Amino acid sequence: MQYRRFGKTNLHISVFSLGTMRYLANAETAQKTIEKALSLGINHIETARGYGKSEEYLGAAIKAGLSVPRNQLYITTKITPTPDAETMRQCIDESLQRLNIDYLDCLGIHGLNTPEHLECVQAKNGCMQAVQEAVNDGRVKHVGFSTHASLDIILAAINTDFFEFINLHYYYFFQHNASAIQAAAKKDMGVFIISPADKGGRLYTPPSTLKELCQPFTPLELNYRFLLSDNRITTLSVGAATPEELIVPLEVADHVGELTSAENLVFEELENQQNIVLNTDKCSQCYACLPCPENINIPEVLRLRNLAVAYDMNAYGKYRYGMFENAGHWFPGMKGNRCTECGDCLPKCPENLDIPALLADTHERLNGKAGRRLWS
Repeated sequence: MQYRRFGKTNLHISVFSLGTMRYLANAETAQKTIEKALSLGINHIETARGYGKSEEYLGAAIKAGLSVPRNQLYITTKITPTPDAETMRQCIDESLQRLNIDYLDCLGIHGLNTPEHLECVQAKNGCMQAVQEAVNDGRVKHVGFSTHASLDIILAAINTDFFEFINLHYYYFFQHNASAIQAAAKKDMGVFIISPADKGGRLYTPPSTLKELCQPFTPLELNYRFLLSDNRITTLSVGAATPEELIVPLEVADHVGELTSAENLVFEELENQQNIVLNTDKCSQCYACLPCPENINIPEVLRLRNLAVAYDMNAYGKYRYGMFENAGHWFPGMKGNRCTECGDCLPKCPENLDIPALLADTHERLNGKAGRRLWS
């Protein structure tokens, strides 16, 4: 296992962190998964108040006794932004009690996703007052935020200078937040990548087309290597449901460094595949088409189409597309069939894409069972 400095927190944490949203079958499974992670050298466990019984299970494992001393284990929990300080005080105290610890190494504001959330953290008597109190009395050591927001809100949150780390969506197949990583690095913030296996493309069950294009590597290995070749990124979340799901990250952790010529060749092949298959229908993800009068997240809809058409990533596309209109501010925007063909987006598109037609095609391809966030 390799370790990196988590920005200005000065914590040195493992390049893979145990995310605890999926180990919830029962307390025994959770404890075995935690112990496996620790045995592999993972020293950072990330949970959240909103992850079902996650805090409770981690707290039970801590109470029973872990193989790593508390002062060598870094624990992060996340709490959603609250409009008032008192609610946040109560939430911090409850999380500490559930976790059976007397301090948090890191506290993340969970889901700083909207302008209203940003107002909550900037308000004089808002939630950050309680967070600062907890920092002052030692119950919280470091403060950051997680986000599913649009890039402008992410950059605004970074520029508040309230935070020491950021939990961010950024993957080989979604590089739109690259400027947020750059901005965070300039502020010496730790960068934690959220769910690279699942949100990054459901890469643990890739389609055969993608597997063939990535040979001799697996798509999941390539995504991990792509991310960890960037030294500004500190750690990647592994949301293991069982101890066995930690094996692949361990194998990758032994080979973290600059991308090899073979890996770069695969990335070139992936790009060529998109260009050839999509041809003049490829969305370049410039976001110039926004805002849409019908609140369709056009770039994200067309990104899912890019992946489905070029790499047969239909299962992933259906999974994410199904979350539109069902996950609130965690995955905002309307589905492609809401397009009224008003034409507002057409002159903005540098590729001159027929956006209404592509939105309709995406909806036909990917509209399936409605999705939602696990804890919504």
